[in-house]
Amino acid sequence: MIERVCLVHYHEIGLKGKNRSTFENRLLANIEHALRGTTFQKARRISGHLLVEDSSGFAPESMAQAISRVPGVARVSLAYRCPPNEDEYCKAAVRALGEVSGDWHSFKVHARRSSTNYQKHSLEMNQIVGSALCAAFPTKKVIMHHPDVQVIVHAVQGDVYVYADTGPGVGGLPVGTAGKVVSLFSSGFDSPVATWMVGRRGAICVPVHFSGRPMTSDSSEWLCQDLVEALAPSGIVGRLYVIPFGEKQRDISMAVPQSLRIIMYRRIMFAVAERIARMEGAKALVTGESLGQVASQTLENIGIVNEMVSLPVLRPLIGSDKQEIMRRAEELGTAQISSQDAPDCCTLFMPRRPETHARPDQVHEAWELFDHEQMIEDLIATMEYVDFNQCPSYKPPRNLRSRHSELAPATI
Repeated sequence: MIERVCLVHYHEIGLKGKNRSTFENRLLANIEHALRGTTFQKARRISGHLLVEDSSGFAPESMAQAISRVPGVARVSLAYRCPPNEDEYCKAAVRALGEVSGDWHSFKVHARRSSTNYQKHSLEMNQIVGSALCAAFPTKKVIMHHPDVQVIVHAVQGDVYVYADTGPGVGGLPVGTAGKVVSLFSSGFDSPVATWMVGRRGAICVPVHFSGRPMTSDSSEWLCQDLVEALAPSGIVGRLYVIPFGEKQRDISMAVPQSLRIIMYRRIMFAVAERIARMEGAKALVTGESLGQVASQTLENIGIVNEMVSLPVLRPLIGSDKQEIMRRAEELGTAQISSQDAPDCCTLFMPRRPETHARPDQVHEAWELFDHEQMIEDLIATMEYVDFNQCPSYKPPRNLRSRHSELAPATI
């Protein structure tokens, strides 16, 4: 009996030595979570791959597409599984090649064996399958170098897997293998992309959004929730925190020189984000900053804001320009959400001429013009959060398991 399954390929995980099984098992758990609510039946490890089976015995393309968006997956192949019988795997090869879409003119067969006692050598398998395909597709050419299509015949653990249809995954490492980070998250283009890039490297991401509420509407908060939902296929987000920041921004704007307002806002944000990171057990902060993109992102201003935290600050977009970031947002499905206009804390009490090269002595002097310690305490006391059933690796802090289980700013 021939069945269609998903064969999941990985790259970096294969280099992890004695830790490899830990990464494989984490990826298995993440794939199972991504496929909840589908006809998924089971997933398991097989000799350098992961095997995902559908309850119908015929894995659909939608299953392969869902798996391809899970970090740690390099490629996904819709493969036919059959017994190690020549007639069976030749039929599977004809079927697999016949399903290749698009205009193609040449092919080759690549057979291999691993963890199997199948007696035929890979060269014999190439000849057997190649002859069957030439008979079935007489107008197509066999080319050894750079063919249009490659048919893989892989004998492993008592079965033969045959496929020609393979698609790229997002790569990276399984979420949950690199610890936890807190991400400064807005409804714009940059921070969702930065959050995804760090999540793709195996980190569990905990976004923190600073809202302009009550000085602005809460629309940016709902856009942030939409952005988190758009990132759901990757399974990187565990919880979204919201900090109503509008009143504190007003207090800062009345106390410090106009040109230094943004730097003061950023210092407070970093301090609050680090406090949340300590509660969550996170090991780093993440921002969507790009060098020189706005006034707060010059080297001098980045340095003066960094003073506020002792945790590492990751800036995956620091060398990217806006067009690159927007292209990545399009790929992730966040661009349309981020393009919606919503007032947030970034639009509040903006100076006419923000300082682009702040001097430490001026910043430190302005910092003492308001009670920043009490402000940080007040913001922590008023934070809200919503949990997302995205990330199976996420574990909430013990002291914050039941507070504001649903984010509803209009009623809180």
